[in-house]
Amino acid sequence: MGKLTAIAIKTAKPKDKSYKLSDGGSLYLLVTQVGQKYWRYDYSFNGKRKTLALGVYPEVSLLQAREAHLEAKHLLKYGEDPLHNRKVENLSKAVASSNTFASISAEWFQHHMSDKSIDHGKRTQRLLDRDILPVIGSSRIDAINAIELLSLLRVVETRSIDLAHRAKQTISQIFKYAILTGRAQLDPCSVLSGVLKQAPVTHRAAITDPKRLGQLLLSIDHYWGSPSVQAALKLSPMLFQRPGEMRMMEWSEINWQASRWEIPASKMKLRHPHIVPLPSQAQKVLRDLHPITGNGSFVFPSARGRSRPLSENGVRTALRSMGFENHEVTPHGFRATARTLLDEVLRFRLDLIEAQLSHTVRDSNGRAYNRTSYIEERTEMMQVWADYLDGLKASAKESL
Repeated sequence: MGKLTAIAIKTAKPKDKSYKLSDGGSLYLLVTQVGQKYWRYDYSFNGKRKTLALGVYPEVSLLQAREAHLEAKHLLKYGEDPLHNRKVENLSKAVASSNTFASISAEWFQHHMSDKSIDHGKRTQRLLDRDILPVIGSSRIDAINAIELLSLLRVVETRSIDLAHRAKQTISQIFKYAILTGRAQLDPCSVLSGVLKQAPVTHRAAITDPKRLGQLLLSIDHYWGSPSVQAALKLSPMLFQRPGEMRMMEWSEINWQASRWEIPASKMKLRHPHIVPLPSQAQKVLRDLHPITGNGSFVFPSARGRSRPLSENGVRTALRSMGFENHEVTPHGFRATARTLLDEVLRFRLDLIEAQLSHTVRDSNGRAYNRTSYIEERTEMMQVWADYLDGLKASAKESL
């Protein structure tokens, strides 16, 4: 029977030196000079003297300390070292903690997103934080089954079919990462093929009628908005790059001497650097804008502050305000506009057009062209395209 009482422990005062209050069987309370109280158990294992920490008083009561003491003695009786056993338990807990879906998803995100665009990373993190982690984040990844995932995806599907497919793809990528790092055996998403609804195929709206395009270009010329939005509107159909690449354009990427916009790989969808030759009309737009936004990083800064680029909806909202609805034209649709008219009207080679769209173009040996491929032909094409747009705009003005 122990010698200590709850009152004796509670009233134990600090002294000049740390001291022990024994409870018998080598269990004791260590009282330090500053009044801290620690439960300890001294024992011998294989001829070596060891001390097992059993907790801090009052978080661990006298009764709890005695129970831990008895458990340690039981381990010794069967030839096990209580201290080693404790280390194994702590390691197991640490491993279990590192095996949660949330912890593995954080590892995957850091690894997988290192070469992805900022916008893509933000969208993926938003999807994880809002729809995935609150449901399965705290679960061990090897304990998550297909039924749980289907339930999660069904909830997302009620809001957006496309988002549900993105969530399934993201979860599957995280499971595959866990498999590669030895923390899961299979990907439950593999048995969920075909269970989600298929969103109807929709193509981004684009104007391919030259007359209507001329009317749009004329409207853009008369748009009264911020200088950033005005310039972005003018350059979007002229340069026909992806909206994210357009709004993230930086002054440091403009090579004035070579008359081209040099986009680094980190900003490109396919992770390859890209060159956009600047026709004279584009150079004028940029030179007119430079005195206004040139003292910042972004060519088209946000109205909320120059440390941020123009919002995703900046150009889209401007198009709506000019009377061009979403079903007729979108910022991304300018790419389809250029591809169609450069091919069908101006008769440029498709490989030139595809290269300028930053699509993967391969030679006869299957090798992907680099960013400088066809640069002279593309430079000529971009100038012809800009001149053609000016002609459409002039025709639209004459017909008023």
